[in-house]
Amino acid sequence: MGFVKVVKNKAYFKRFQVKFRRRRECKTDYYSRIRLITQDKNKYKTPKYRFVVRKSHRDVTCQIFSADLTHDVCVASAYSHELARYGVKVGLTNYAAAYCTGLLLARRVNAKFNLPYEGNTEINGEDFNVEADEEGKAPFKALLDVGLQRTTTGARVFGALKGACDGGLSVPHGDKRFPGTTTEGKEVKANPEIHRKYIFAGHVAEYMAKLEEADPEAYQKQFSRFIREGVKGDDLEKMYTDAHAAIRADPLKKRGAKERGSFLTRDKAKDPKAVYPKKTFGAQAISVQQRKARIKQRLVAAGLKEIVEFRK
Repeated sequence: MGFVKVVKNKAYFKRFQVKFRRRRECKTDYYSRIRLITQDKNKYKTPKYRFVVRKSHRDVTCQIFSADLTHDVCVASAYSHELARYGVKVGLTNYAAAYCTGLLLARRVNAKFNLPYEGNTEINGEDFNVEADEEGKAPFKALLDVGLQRTTTGARVFGALKGACDGGLSVPHGDKRFPGTTTEGKEVKANPEIHRKYIFAGHVAEYMAKLEEADPEAYQKQFSRFIREGVKGDDLEKMYTDAHAAIRADPLKKRGAKERGSFLTRDKAKDPKAVYPKKTFGAQAISVQQRKARIKQRLVAAGLKEIVEFRK
């Protein structure tokens, strides 16, 4: 057997540096983060905003962050579970929902800073970049932060990006990662028709029709929430069209009377005039004799016959 050099020896582990906690938890990509927040020296205290997109199994989160010396500041946020207020109650993690969430965030940011940019009202799948008004305010600019997600072609991250750009935000980007993009050698060709189909969940409608015909039992199981809400494949485009219009009409719509949290609801609407008792934090102080009596009561209830009290 030939000579084998041991790389991970004692000296290696003495010099091994553990990665940051959030990197170990796969939450923060510090390699890209430092490039997104580094500011020029002649632009002191001028924040660089990040358009942060994160997705989970049940939700899509879009936020605008600026970095401070000690912490991040959240300027605005939008979540896909809020789309129920605009008529989208199912399919909250697909590409179309990601687009609506990005659009909702963009309209909230423009409303917060009183920016007149309407964005792209004709959604045809083509790439759109907002043009700055030379006489008025500049559009709100943010850099896309995808974190540790894979930036593959057609990823839902780019659906949120497209929604934010159509909503009036200035997010520097290219069109080579949108759905339907093909590569021929060094030439990249975008397909607006396919992209528009994804924005209005046309791919979901096609799969629903195909699965319902091939395996009705699997269709009943996989799309049970769609069936419960009475949503069919042919209804998806109209549902998302109405949602886009509702978001533009009122991006700051308040939650309903029975809406309680992320995905929770109340059986009865909350009374706005009701007076609730204040919460008390911490137990009330009790004496040593009361504490001993309480312990003795628990021991008797547990079946202990003889209890001997020890004293110092």
